[in-house]
Amino acid sequence: MTDSENVPIPGGRDVRATLDHGAIESDGDGDSESPPNACVVACPPHPQHGGHRGDQRLEAVSTVVADFGVDCLRFDYGEWDEGYGELADTDNALAWAFDRYADIGLFGYSFGGCLALVAAADREDLSGVAALAPAPRLNPDIDAVAALDDIECPIRIVHGTRDTTTDWESLVERAREIQANRPPETITLTEVAADHFFIGQVERVGETIGEWFLDRFRSER
Repeated sequence: MTDSENVPIPGGRDVRATLDHGAIESDGDGDSESPPNACVVACPPHPQHGGHRGDQRLEAVSTVVADFGVDCLRFDYGEWDEGYGELADTDNALAWAFDRYADIGLFGYSFGGCLALVAAADREDLSGVAALAPAPRLNPDIDAVAALDDIECPIRIVHGTRDTTTDWESLVERAREIQANRPPETITLTEVAADHFFIGQVERVGETIGEWFLDRFRSER
């Protein structure tokens, strides 16, 4: 079982998080190796629709990366603020992680996927950003479709082909246009035969996104 602890995220809003610690293996002499120096920050789905840091899709990604020594910070948003405060919460969670780790990945599901992509457009130091069934935009100022052009780190977008909850087509179409003019692996698009909630596919989603982050962290070394 993953060792976890609850941590507060500074920033003026009541933002609480769970930090899942990556496994630390013995070096063969009975001593533990140094703690992991990479972390995935995970943004939950819409808080007004029951989204929270214990979302099973966030936990699935955390389980995969933790098995290979990478920590995962799953956080809850503060008081509802039409996406604006929630974006600030994402930025503050990233700042918390960058104060403690060398390599950071950013992940979000649905509402959180949009926030992850928008937040990534303002960071040049991310190892990668992954969005699962991302909403294309939350309001005129928080637009993941527009943000794609400004993201410099590798991008992974995973969506369900039977997803009728979000307008993923507009975001995927723009990602494909950008993909055609960038080096390979800059943007990776993955389709899953699933609905928006990935019923029966959660473990696969965790492996798909978690292993992608692990590859990104390895390439940083």
